[in-house]
Parts: sequence; structure tokens; C-alpha cells
Amino acid sequence: MRIKKVFEGLVRMQKLPDYEKVLLITLQLPHEDEREVEESLDELARLADTAGARVVGRVVQRARRPDPATFLGRGKVRDEIAPACRELGVDLVICDHELSPAQVRNLEEELGVRVIDRTQLILDIFARRARTREGRLQVELAQLEYLYPRLAGKGTGLSRLGGGIGTRGPGETKLETDRRRIKRRITDLRRELDEVRRHRTLLRTRRQDVPLTLVSLVGYTNAGKSTLLNALTGAGVPAEDRLFATLDPTTRRLVLPNNEVVLLTDTVGFIRRLPHHLVAAFRATLEEVTEADLLLHVVDVSNPDYPDQVKAVDDVLASLGAGEKPAILVFNKVDRLTAEEPWLLPSGRPAVAVSALTGQGLDELRRLIMEVLRDQRVRREFLVPYQRGDVLNLLYEKGEVLSREYTPEGVRLEVELGAVWASRAAARLGKDNPGRISG
Repeated sequence: MRIKKVFEGLVRMQKLPDYEKVLLITLQLPHEDEREVEESLDELARLADTAGARVVGRVVQRARRPDPATFLGRGKVRDEIAPACRELGVDLVICDHELSPAQVRNLEEELGVRVIDRTQLILDIFARRARTREGRLQVELAQLEYLYPRLAGKGTGLSRLGGGIGTRGPGETKLETDRRRIKRRITDLRRELDEVRRHRTLLRTRRQDVPLTLVSLVGYTNAGKSTLLNALTGAGVPAEDRLFATLDPTTRRLVLPNNEVVLLTDTVGFIRRLPHHLVAAFRATLEEVTEADLLLHVVDVSNPDYPDQVKAVDDVLASLGAGEKPAILVFNKVDRLTAEEPWLLPSGRPAVAVSALTGQGLDELRRLIMEVLRDQRVRREFLVPYQRGDVLNLLYEKGEVLSREYTPEGVRLEVELGAVWASRAAARLGKDNPGRISG
């Protein structure tokens, strides 16, 4: 039997009280090489571990396309995977690709165990990790939008109550109700999240009025963003060596070497093939990224796959409309590297090597944040009404006034200043006076 077994000691144990035994399955398609497939399966195994399971085997089949009925070939399912499930005592099969409802149903009938896909596993982890009311609303919406089109023909899958990976969140009992009620619940969740979004917009408007520069930590899941936030600000945010340890954004003040204060926000981690259901449901949270003035892209440089992880995060940022935002690459966990592991900071992008755990490189990171913000200088023209002394003070304090003209409407200033402060001044003056580009 060509099933690749993992943790073989586990299968000899008579009882696994706290863990579900999981078998991973996937296809290697013509455009994928073996390394890519194995790295994706390694990540899926870590996701399963985060969800409270133990991977006891994995199956990879080379194929030109997925089988429309069973994803993997019927012969592979019947002759190899089904016997392996019985031999290894498998409780759950997880596919590294998204499955159709028919594929899930057919696989469960052939294998005699529950079957879920990568998306459902990630949704399950999010359901476990959500702490705040907003986080729970977002996760429930993502789960229901994923499950809604899969309700028809689900059959015995929904009548099987009880615990297990893939069943957390809204709960099996809710999913047994009719589609109309589920659709109504989705509408209610969207309405509640719109309220959250309006509240976040109000908070951002108030922050712009302060004004303070907004800096967001972004990066692949488990890159060390929460640990870095704690190291820079003393935030005390729980930081675990687990995927998706942080779902709810946390904002703290960070003092730079020139005594400028910025707001630093920790955000949810990204991952390959991040389910679009999550991106849509977490729109309010991800707006913290799109509204930021500067991004700190945190990278786990101890992971051999970090270049691909950087690309995955860049792809998600581009899909959010934040791909062109100023960013610093923060290569974290350098304390885990040995002298025999050479690597280079990439050219063309501001970058720094740090260890959030030991504090190495943090002073250099603070200086780099200060320099990048200072170098983003623009020349703008503002017409400031005489009664807006607050804006005049901001422009004189944060910029260099190049020319000044008194008009009946107010003071016309040409100012060179940081792009962040230009946007803050424009926000205070309103859309009718956005600060024209001069020169």
C-alpha cells in the first residue's frame, strides 16, 4: 500500500482520547511540482494540528484533473484510501483542495468516515479562535456562506450530530433548518457587520483627527506578528506558536526614536489560498490594512518556504487594494537561524532583520519606520479657512511652508510634508479642499 504514514507510533496506540486521527489527500496537477504539493500538505498538517488533530497519513495522486465524482480517482479511493482508513483508524479525511458537495458525499460513502476540505478546516480553526463578538459574527457569516450552497443533497452529513473538526461555529442543529432561515441569518449577520464597519470607520475618523500615523502588521500566519507587537509596545497580546492565533485586531501606541507616536495594529494572518468567504466576512477587520499609512510585512525567515509566503501575502494585499502601500519587510525569527543558513535581505524594498523574541534588531526597525515615514514627503497646496487654526498648526509643525498667500477665503499655503500628514490635513479640511499637488 503506497499510503505515506505519519507519526506511526500513534496508530499502534489503542486509544487517542484527545485527538482525531486524520488522513490528508490531494492531487498533484500538471502545473504543480512535487515540492509545492508537499509544502502545501505540510501546511495542511499544521492546520490540522491547530484544530486539535493528529495526521497519521497522507495520499498524493498525480492526475490531469480532479475526478468530478470523488476528486481522486475512484480506484485510488476504493483500493487504497478506504483500506488505509480502516487500518489506521482514521476519523476524518481532509482534502487540500475545495470539494464540491457531491464529492464530499461520494467520498464519505466510499470511505465510511467524515470528509472535509481545506476551506472548512480553516473555518473551523477560526470558529475556535474567535474571541470577540465581532470575530464570532465574522466567522459565522463565513461558515454559513460556505455551507449554504452545500445544503442541498447533504443528506446524512447534517443529521450526524456531535463534536469534531469541521462542526464548530454555528452548529449542526442550525444547519438542519431550512435554507430560507439560513439565508435570513446571513442577511442579519451582514447587517450586524455593517454596524461594526461603521463603528470602525468612526474610530478611524477620530484617529485621523488626533492625528497619528497608522501602521499595520501584516504577514503569513504564525510569522510572529503578535510577538513583535508585544516586543515593540508591551501590548501583552497572547502569542502562540500556532496558526491563526490572532483573529481580532489589537492597536497600541509605538514611540519612534524622534519621539513621534504612531498607532501599531496587529491583524489576522494570511495563508495560501485564503478562502474568499473569510476575506469577505473579515472585510471590516481587513480595512485596518487598507487604511494604514505604512505596512510592516512580517516574515518568518526561519521557514525554508518564506519566499513563497512573502508572495502569498503580497497577492492577498493586492486583492485588498493595498498592494501599492508603503511597506517594510521585517524578517523575524533570525535567532532560529544558524551560521550555515545564508540568506540576504532583498534589494529594492526597505527591509530589516529582527528577533521579536530576543529583541535583536528592534531599535533598527524603529529607526527604519521613522526614516520611511520621513522620506514619504510630498508637496501640496492647501486653502485653510482662517477659523481652522488647528490645520494651520499641523501644517507648520509637520511640514515646511514654501509659500503663503492671504485670500478672502483663508490662507493659501504651499507645503512640503510627509504624505501621512498631508492626508491628515486634507481629511480635516474635507473633500472640497483635498490639498492639490503642486509643482
